[in-house]
Amino acid sequence: MVSAIELHGDPHVARYIETDGEEGFHWRNGTEILILFTTGRKSGEERSHALIFREYEGAYLVVASKGGAAAPPAWFVNLSANPQVEVQIKGDRFPATARVATAEEKPAMWAKMVEAWPDYDEYQTKTDREIPIVVLDRN
Repeated sequence: MVSAIELHGDPHVARYIETDGEEGFHWRNGTEILILFTTGRKSGEERSHALIFREYEGAYLVVASKGGAAAPPAWFVNLSANPQVEVQIKGDRFPATARVATAEEKPAMWAKMVEAWPDYDEYQTKTDREIPIVVLDRN
């Protein structure tokens, strides 16, 4: 069996959902993971992604970094088209509304996310696009 810290992509999502986060919530370097469910903007099908998150003032933050790639991750494009998403944290799955952090909010939120995953700062240096922080507000 693969260690929870080695999980990535679809296998990570599957183990997380099967175990209500018992496997997959705690990940590499002390990070915590949520599952974000979006609706495919073309297919209309549910898509799911395991993402590093931090709780922040009653909301949940995730970073649309894609490792510093020039294009944003597909999940970000999907939630930009339809901000009504679902989030699962451990065994709790709930509806949420996604939005991009404002310019005023972002510095404090970015610091919080870099604290969780320092590589985000490096990812930003790899791309000309501004990597957004996505705020997930529970409905």
